[in-house]
Amino acid sequence: MIFGLVVTDRAYAAHATELLSAAVARGWDARCFLTDTGVLLLQDPAFGAHARSRPGSVASCKHSIELHVPEGLDLSVLDGAVVIGGQFQGARLASAATAMLVL
Repeated sequence: MIFGLVVTDRAYAAHATELLSAAVARGWDARCFLTDTGVLLLQDPAFGAHARSRPGSVASCKHSIELHVPEGLDLSVLDGAVVIGGQFQGARLASAATAMLVL
């Protein structure tokens, strides 16, 4: 089972982290794409810990990062853990996922 989660708003940080953790606990391949203000989850310590524990399972829209992430924020702690790309990463997730949820 490939569970795909798209997060479009930072307000869903706790929900997203819990959903991804629950999916992993079930043995599912849990993947996530961040867009719009959802990219601010990269600042959330719990979400960042999840991303680092499963390198490559989280992708983020570079354009949204450029629009919403404050200047000077060091995202280098997520190097190798989070794929920074475009909306194509979201489309790939939608294509591969068995089930999708958008927050």
